Amino acid sequence: MIITALVLAALAALLHVYIFFMESLWWTTPKVRATFGSSQAEAEATKEMAFNQGFYNLFLAIATFVGVIFHIAGQATIGSTLVFTGTGSMLLAALVLILSSPSKASAAIKQGVFPLLAVIALAIGVAL
Repeated sequence: MIITALVLAALAALLHVYIFFMESLWWTTPKVRATFGSSQAEAEATKEMAFNQGFYNLFLAIATFVGVIFHIAGQATIGSTLVFTGTGSMLLAALVLILSSPSKASAAIKQGVFPLLAVIALAIGVAL
């Protein structure tokens, strides 16, 4: 179960690295504007906020990747702590998104499914 959790956590981290690129580097491109449903003017007006937000996603991904590495290296306590922190934060961010913007439920589910499954699998794996 731990291996499953680590794979799911790594997938969640990869998705959040992609979100980092969308928010911090590609925010004003037509494809990303279409994804987020924003106009050119809205994207320009929110560019700095999105840049900052993208880094939050990157830092959660890094914490999760480092946790996976520690786990693989035999440091299960450190690894689990970092994976729970990273994926738990991702999951809670998805929950905040769905509660604050129900119209973005699809994005919240996409953002939250890997972290949710990782947290569940890791909790089961640690309990066994």
